[in-house]
Amino acid sequence: MTKTTGQQWKTLDKDLGRINRLEMATIYVARPLVGTGIALAFIVLAALSAAVIFGGTAGDLIVVAAAGFGAYMAINIGANDVANNMGPAVGANALTMGGAIAIAALFESAGALLAGGDVVSTISKGIIDPSGIASPDLFIWAMMAALISSALWVNLATWVGAPVSTTHSVVGGVMGAGIAAAGISAVDWPTMGMIAASWVISPVLGGAIAAACLAFIKANIIYQDDKIAAARRWVPVLIGLMAGTFSAYLALKGLKRIIAIDMQTALLIGVGVGVLSYAISAPLIRKQSEGMENRNKSLKTLFGLPLVFSAALLSFAHGANDVANAVGPLAAIVHVSEFGDFAAKVTIPTWVMIIGAFGISFGLFLFGPKLIRMVGSQITKLNPMRAYCVALSAAVTVIVASWLGLPVSSTHIAVGGVFGVGFFREWHAERRLRRKAGSANAPATIRLAPEERRRRKLVRRSHFMTIIAAWVITVPAAAVMSGVIFLLLNTVVGAG
Repeated sequence: MTKTTGQQWKTLDKDLGRINRLEMATIYVARPLVGTGIALAFIVLAALSAAVIFGGTAGDLIVVAAAGFGAYMAINIGANDVANNMGPAVGANALTMGGAIAIAALFESAGALLAGGDVVSTISKGIIDPSGIASPDLFIWAMMAALISSALWVNLATWVGAPVSTTHSVVGGVMGAGIAAAGISAVDWPTMGMIAASWVISPVLGGAIAAACLAFIKANIIYQDDKIAAARRWVPVLIGLMAGTFSAYLALKGLKRIIAIDMQTALLIGVGVGVLSYAISAPLIRKQSEGMENRNKSLKTLFGLPLVFSAALLSFAHGANDVANAVGPLAAIVHVSEFGDFAAKVTIPTWVMIIGAFGISFGLFLFGPKLIRMVGSQITKLNPMRAYCVALSAAVTVIVASWLGLPVSSTHIAVGGVFGVGFFREWHAERRLRRKAGSANAPATIRLAPEERRRRKLVRRSHFMTIIAAWVITVPAAAVMSGVIFLLLNTVVGAG
């Protein structure tokens, strides 16, 4: 009797074990669908909100559909673009993934809602001339096609694992729809030429500044005999430089809704904040460094907190600027639907800004970790010093580009900074290796074959080529997709 009961319990345990494994497998398989389901719910909620605000007439259904696609675009911006701000800090272990997502979501939303431009060029900085489009209806379909195509392209890039410029995606979408609606002559080609030039200028300038910053840190802190004394001297200077640069950056780019600030005033603000930050940080760094060992691990601790602040400030500025990529075309459609005409610049309604801000936060939370890991750890290995150089180069490059009047992409700058740090480390390591190999008493292990040296690269070439290819084809791919979508929409509506 006891033996039979024991066998029954064993059979029951096996059955329960199978059920448990089945449940775990179901949860594992369904996990990727949770994010997609939440994203779809947000898109539907955005569309329903537009329906409540505008009513349910046939003409307003266009606004409802546009609100849904605007929410979809905002989600994709959060999934792709925000990785550039948070990737270096996460890769350097200054922030956990959860902490990075929380900070980015908070500061992206704050930047979008508090300092997002209330007037935006809905046709992406004059890419096409609205007067060249025959009717308001055609303009609506052109903006709708641009919104859909740019969102699809950024979604595809995120799925592939390539950080691309959402600004350039929107530019390509607007250009393709404009050509399909009004011909090649509708495009402002000199402006397009400037944008094409920024494909090269943005990453090269960002990479050069990041590499120069890392070279300075190595020479003046890392390779000094007394690293702690060198850090006490230079880390407050670097913190002041970073704080001043970000203050000027935010004054130029992030506060235009509150007050108009020119370049000279922004630089003066930056100098003032930089000097104040140096005065505050010098005694704090001296106190924090007391008792630290004279090694690189101690230096990483000193750079951790500045890196967190830089990531937060980058997110605020990104939300203030790039939310327009999601809601600019949507604002144009809303304006045409309300007033029956189109203009180069329109005011963005508050509810449209909210869709953009919350969409970016949802996209970051649901799909952002993939690109954060890519930028932070899969291109090259980052530590707090290297990540600091990337963050500083992003702010400096935007200020220099604004001064020169060049349109640049925050994505290209940040990723270019990561590449710049990685390639500088390769060059520096190769130079040190040649010096050691050239000495008479160099060990045999130093004298590596050329094939082995090529294998020991510090930047993953596969990611490098994938990202460069994605950058190059972003505008033409979005343009072709947008043109095709515009023709399909126009055909369907015309047939209807």
